Amino acid sequence: MIRSVDGLEPDIAESAYVDEAAVVIGDVVIEDDASVWPNVTLRGDHGRIVVGERSNVQDNAVLHEDAVLEPEVTVGHSAIVHACTVESGALVGINATVLDDVTIGEGAVVAAGSVVTPGTDIPPETMVVGSPAEVKTELEGPLTEETVPHYADLASTYEQTSERLDE
Repeated sequence: MIRSVDGLEPDIAESAYVDEAAVVIGDVVIEDDASVWPNVTLRGDHGRIVVGERSNVQDNAVLHEDAVLEPEVTVGHSAIVHACTVESGALVGINATVLDDVTIGEGAVVAAGSVVTPGTDIPPETMVVGSPAEVKTELEGPLTEETVPHYADLASTYEQTSERLDE
């Protein structure tokens, strides 16, 4: 479902994939070759949400209030990204929560189930784990090098081959 609220309309690139089971409301920008998967909620009613070029937001994730994903970011299944910035090549793991005024550095990883508390800055190319999330290790290059092209290809496959069977 794609809809406006209070005069704010989503801006979705023609090359982006937005699954019909996703909810995209209000001040939301989805850039080229980004993908938004089933049951994702992007609710841009209290600040702009940006899904950067070639980023992917996986099933059941929620983005709200000034959430910015720079290019080539992966947001895992059921993650929550709220009022924060996730820099290029970073990965937010399955069921992770990233809260207000957080910056996830370029190429950093928030491990599955972790909670990044308000106001935290995660250094580039590190992995954070736990609740509250703490740096566990340094990384050598972004882990999204595999997920970004995989989800771009998968989005293309869905765009070309998926068909509603309940009509």
